[in-house]
This record gives sequence, C-alpha cells and structure tokens, in this order.
Amino acid sequence: MSTQGVVLFHTTSAAMRAEKTLLRAGLTVKLVPTPRHLSSDCGIALRFDWPAAAAARKLLEEANVPVAGVYPL
Repeated sequence: MSTQGVVLFHTTSAAMRAEKTLLRAGLTVKLVPTPRHLSSDCGIALRFDWPAAAAARKLLEEANVPVAGVYPL
C-alpha cells in the first residue's frame, strides 16, 4: 500500500490554495514538482499522506479547489 499520494492541478494558484486549505485542516502536505510519470497542466503537485486521501478530496471539494487528479505514489 502507498504511504504517499499527490494531488495534481491545472494551475499553480489552485495548488497553492489546496496547500493552504489542507494545512489549515491539519494535514501534512508539501508542494513538489509533478512526478514525470503523471501528466498535469501544472508543474506543481501537492504531496500528502495517502491514508488521508478521502479527507483531502473532501476538504478540497468543499473549498471549491479545482483538482486534476489524486494519485498514490
């Protein structure tokens, strides 16, 4: 099972909004370059602990942060 995951975005501003949203909620996150094996319109992804994937998706949806995808690493 994966221990880390990434959220991909279409824009850098969405990535930064997502980071702020998830940090406020107490999740451990970090902005990282988008992994090469994953495609994205934006070169920045947000890494997080994979067990929190459902919570992260819900928080981002509630905050209206547009997401291109959520993937395990």
